[in-house]
Amino acid sequence: MKRKKYRWLSLVSVLAVLGLWQLVTDGLHLMPDYMLPSPMAVCRAFAYKLGGGVNPDGASLWTHIFTSLKIALGGYVAGAVIGVPLGVAMAWYKKVDLFVKPLFDLLRPIPPLAWIPLMILWFGIGYGAKVAIIFISAMIACVVNSYAGIKQTRQVHIWVAQTFAASDLQILLRVALPTAWPMIFTGLKTSLGSAWMALVAAELLASTSGLGYMIQMARQMGRADIIVVGMIVIGLIGAALSALLDLLAKKLVKRRN
Repeated sequence: MKRKKYRWLSLVSVLAVLGLWQLVTDGLHLMPDYMLPSPMAVCRAFAYKLGGGVNPDGASLWTHIFTSLKIALGGYVAGAVIGVPLGVAMAWYKKVDLFVKPLFDLLRPIPPLAWIPLMILWFGIGYGAKVAIIFISAMIACVVNSYAGIKQTRQVHIWVAQTFAASDLQILLRVALPTAWPMIFTGLKTSLGSAWMALVAAELLASTSGLGYMIQMARQMGRADIIVVGMIVIGLIGAALSALLDLLAKKLVKRRN
């Protein structure tokens, strides 16, 4: 019963924002269309782009979504595949930690945007450069959370495993990793958000399609309605991907427990 009440509260907040938006634009005309389009104008632009409209950016909304997903998920998967094992290895093996952590701590504060010039020099202006920027953004969160998850393993649990003659690898796989799974999935979720947020910056690299490119072209053409459509679609897809990851985390963690 409480959950239904909270869902209604969430719905009311969304409707309140939409109502205020409509009032400020079409109701009181406090904001001109070129600065803040009304909800109806955004809906018309969304229907136009979704139906295959190519102006002003040369592609439909579906094309932009597919391109952005290919870039974002490519960089995210690469970041997770490398970041999670690296964070686990750093936390579990002292020599790996001593070897990698100083370099990682030096590179971690550098924002993904700062890598754009180097990525252009290394990979050109194609798919590889965009994926590399998102890879860096995603990998950092995976390493940090995997490292923290392994480090929170209780020493008493390790001692018990050692009492039963478990090897170092067995303790890692059967004691430390099950303890770290919640933190690891938190890192995967955080890195997914970072990867999706880095998308617009990655698509500044001479793209011809993608949601970031669509927003940039709309800005140049003064199409605020298309800009808002792009922002909303980025938010909706990001929320959907995050929800899928939450569902996967609940099933896997519950199964392991």
